Amino acid sequence: MTDDEYHFRERLLGMQDFEKLGVFYLGRHYDIDSIKPTQELLLYDSKDLTTHAVVVGMTGSGKTGLCINLLEEAGIDRIPAIVVDPKGDIANLLLTFPTLEPEDFRPWIDESQAGRKGMSLDQFAAAEAAKWKNGLESWGQDGERIRKLRETVEMSLYTPGSNAGRPLTILKSFAAPCMDVINDSDALRERIQFAVSGLLGLLGIDADPIRSREHILISTILNQAWGQGRNLDLGSLIGEIQNPPFVRVGIMDTDTFFPAKDRTSLAMTLNNLLASPSFSNWMEGEALDVKRLLHTPEGKPRISIISIAHLGDNERMFFVTMLLNEVLNWMRGQPGTSSLRALLYMDEVFGYFPPTRNPPSKLPMLTLLKQARAFGLGIVLATQNPVDLDYKGLSNTGTWFLGRLQTERDKARVIEGLEGAAAAVGSNFDRSRIERILSGLKARVFLMNNVHDDQLSLFETRWAMSYLRGPLTRQQLRKLCAVDVVQTEPVAGAQRDSTPRISETSVEEAALLPNDVQAPQFPDIDPRLMVPDTVKQNFVELSSNLSAGETLVYRPGLYATVRSYYSHRTYRVDCWQEHHLLVEFHNKLPSAHIWEDAERLNQPLNFHTEPHQAGRFEQLPIQLQKEQKFEIWRKELQDHIYREHPLNIYRCKEFASISEPGETLGDFKVRLETIASEKRDLETEKLRKKYAAKFTQLREAIRRAEDRIESHDAKYKQRRLDSVLSVGTSIMGALLGRKKVSVTNTRRASSSVKSINRAANQRSNVAKARDDLEGLQKQFKVLDVDFNRDVEELTDKLNVEKLELNELSVRPKKTEITIREFALVWTPWRLTSTEAPVRAFKTS
Repeated sequence: MTDDEYHFRERLLGMQDFEKLGVFYLGRHYDIDSIKPTQELLLYDSKDLTTHAVVVGMTGSGKTGLCINLLEEAGIDRIPAIVVDPKGDIANLLLTFPTLEPEDFRPWIDESQAGRKGMSLDQFAAAEAAKWKNGLESWGQDGERIRKLRETVEMSLYTPGSNAGRPLTILKSFAAPCMDVINDSDALRERIQFAVSGLLGLLGIDADPIRSREHILISTILNQAWGQGRNLDLGSLIGEIQNPPFVRVGIMDTDTFFPAKDRTSLAMTLNNLLASPSFSNWMEGEALDVKRLLHTPEGKPRISIISIAHLGDNERMFFVTMLLNEVLNWMRGQPGTSSLRALLYMDEVFGYFPPTRNPPSKLPMLTLLKQARAFGLGIVLATQNPVDLDYKGLSNTGTWFLGRLQTERDKARVIEGLEGAAAAVGSNFDRSRIERILSGLKARVFLMNNVHDDQLSLFETRWAMSYLRGPLTRQQLRKLCAVDVVQTEPVAGAQRDSTPRISETSVEEAALLPNDVQAPQFPDIDPRLMVPDTVKQNFVELSSNLSAGETLVYRPGLYATVRSYYSHRTYRVDCWQEHHLLVEFHNKLPSAHIWEDAERLNQPLNFHTEPHQAGRFEQLPIQLQKEQKFEIWRKELQDHIYREHPLNIYRCKEFASISEPGETLGDFKVRLETIASEKRDLETEKLRKKYAAKFTQLREAIRRAEDRIESHDAKYKQRRLDSVLSVGTSIMGALLGRKKVSVTNTRRASSSVKSINRAANQRSNVAKARDDLEGLQKQFKVLDVDFNRDVEELTDKLNVEKLELNELSVRPKKTEITIREFALVWTPWRLTSTEAPVRAFKTS
């Protein structure tokens, strides 16, 4: 068989172009009875993951490779994912090399393996590159597919509690949830319970939500704060534990329920945690924001790998609980969909979802498994310890991937779970057959039980595009993310470098510093006294305490909060919006158009009635001492809001969709992705129905044509042999017989001629059958071309990046622009003798 014939046959059997239409290319089928490989590709419908999946297999079964394959396919299909990686294996997803050159592999190879093979590092790197290139080619993949993966999805590595990758701060987990959750008493109660259980677990307190006074006290604090829409962080939580903003818990007064001395002890325990240098990394980095873990601000899908291998057991449990809590909060703010919107994958779920105990992570995980389907969120759990899974909680899981298992006890436990899952959906369960299959599994061979399919599937996993070098160390993670780590300001309560610094700067030293670092000029008279009496003054709240060697400086500024109304019937706009503007003055005069220099804030500033006692005040520009200037700026502000603050919305004509007020372009694209997925699923089903019957009919016709060729060819060979024998017999009779030609010889000769004629006719039948086969193959190729054309058209049509998006502007109603806050504000800044001033307040 030629290469062309082989590839044609492979396409005929596998129809691998369906990979472009919401299916994951996971491997190649095994014959389930003989357990031998076939050429038919296993293409898994991505929509099936909305009913979740479980992957079980012992070490060496190929479980990690299968899970990485699944995540690679999700990335190619523009499906974002949050990946919790307790071991460091899944970070291999970042080791993708489109050029497949040895120098790409060289920094990541296992040096001990090279030594065991007697190779130099360069030789081993070259061998690994060749191995990966050949492995990919054997599965119909290449560097271009790797490049497509890297271009389609952004991959980010996070390391909470460490700066090896992108750090994540958990403070946002104590911020007030969305209004949908606040207005849903059950959802709010769950969120509070999960957050408090996770926090107390980190402190080593095994707290029962009903009996533990620590749990009840903190839950009551969160319930009141969130009910009022107030955000909390660990620092403010400590303060409210010491001085609760309520006088009773239940029917008992607070001091009786939880005496002040004991509350102080609990607050001290939390404060010790907050003050611990090892905990400072938890307070730095990006906020734990699920929306940003799934998509970039521009709307590009993201696979966020969260490595927790470096954390202790309590820290892991705390973080996983907080993360699941945030996922639940995000999920409940999404519209429902039947398509796969995103994935939450957790590797080595051992200990987080056990059958008997109830660790803090179990309840939010159970809630997700029950509710996530309606929101298009797929949960994928993997483990090599099948005994430690709550199979009752997994009874509604739609797909089970079962690899080689270590013990008979493991097999029995998995089969028990499968049997329960089958009973839950009312499907048949052949226990003896599954036992037989599981006993004979090899590495990289998995049994798939998918409730959406009519039967079990046995398959071998494809070659991973990522370089599977094994778990990565913290140093390797740091090297991998060297150019990707985001350094952000420490937040409230974070530990700062306490190395003493010179706090006083001499004139000579100041002359040598950059302009932005020069010591501020402090007036002899308190500048607050120079502000007109009619002008309100506010002092912006500090975001964190000062460190040794730091000076606190207050700078003057102008702050305003404006509420404006937008209305447009055609664009379906009817909303109010608040604008928060800050203009800062640092030893400079205001510009002629003061509001054009204003900073737009995402949220209002927090104020104190009095400044910090250690703070000093910079000089006040002369304009800020004139009452009439404030009146002018107030009038200019309304005009500025009308001209410069229109409501920008986006329209997609193809999907007849308009962005929501305040929705960014990136977030609008994310929503369009969901719409595109839903449309793709519908169009995919139509294409499958349209082409499946035709492909099946042509495959059957080709099979019959091949059978006819084989039959006619066999008959032709037999006829040809008969004619040769008949002619040979006649010739021998003529040579060896009497000189006089007998009647028998004449008959033999006549029979030989007939045999030759029959053989010629049979040969003609073979030629005709081959022509028929060639015609059917041409029909198949034409159908295949038509199918590919429809696939390409559908892919282009539903590609969000190619959709035409129009930006529309709606100006506010002039009569509905209201200034709600207008004041001179003093903003706090940290200053040292050697560094540029740093803001000591939050603007987002």
